[in-house]
Amino acid sequence: MKNADIKNLSAEELKSQLAEAQANYTKMKLAHKISPIENPIQIRDLRRNIARLQTELTNKH
Repeated sequence: MKNADIKNLSAEELKSQLAEAQANYTKMKLAHKISPIENPIQIRDLRRNIARLQTELTNKH
């Protein structure tokens, strides 16, 4: 998700996107520990996306 897309979301949409991203992050990290995933860069990108969502949510409040 791009920064411009994140800025256009409402607070409720940000919360739902954040919860979904955090759930995906935990699943991906667990899957990576069991057997290495093909593209571990996805974990970093997802973590950064979570940070973007949290930052924008903080700015909306």
